[in-house]
Amino acid sequence: MEIAAAVVAVIGTVLGAGVVGVQQYCTARSQRREALRDRALKALCELSTALADHRRAMWVREDLRLSGAAPADVAAAREASHVTRSAVTAPQVALMALLPQVRAEVDAAVHATYEMRGASNAVVLAARQESAVDAADCLAGTAARVLSRP
Repeated sequence: MEIAAAVVAVIGTVLGAGVVGVQQYCTARSQRREALRDRALKALCELSTALADHRRAMWVREDLRLSGAAPADVAAAREASHVTRSAVTAPQVALMALLPQVRAEVDAAVHATYEMRGASNAVVLAARQESAVDAADCLAGTAARVLSRP
């Protein structure tokens, strides 16, 4: 009888340790997934902000160029657009690394924004800006769907 009780006690201890181990594994995995989600959401927000800033800078730059503004004003706007373009790179790379499922949408949003450069007239500039906004909205929607998956 004592041997049976000892065997049951050992088996219970082993099973208990196994359950605790599985719980710890699941908790750690959930925490890693949540941390990844948080970093991806932060990168998405940063990229969305950087793209909006760059679209605004490109609008000003191209509008000045198309309207025949003073060369100094166009040069200042060009310099400002270089700063906003540089701000796109880090969150772009981070988001593509964290959420490779949205790589195509990231590329489309970034390239659509860059395409605002060199518009032939104000109508083309407005159309390119609208395309850039649509691409950024598509990126946000797709990323939101990916991030909301369990």
